[in-house]
Amino acid sequence: MTLATSSCSAPCAPGKPQLSLTARLSLHLAAWRQRRQLARLDARALEDIGVTRAQADAEARGGFWKAPDHWRS
Repeated sequence: MTLATSSCSAPCAPGKPQLSLTARLSLHLAAWRQRRQLARLDARALEDIGVTRAQADAEARGGFWKAPDHWRS
């Protein structure tokens, strides 16, 4: 039986970049502002972006500290 192994000289999976405190606060403040704006949208605007009122309300209730991971790039 043959056993195949693999090794990476550098990390195989890219890690998340480390952000400064100021950058983190900026991202969280942006998330808070966008959630406030989302909560204010009317039914027509929500329909335009393909979001239900329930989805919008659930996202708007998210805390400012819950910035999406994809914002870290």
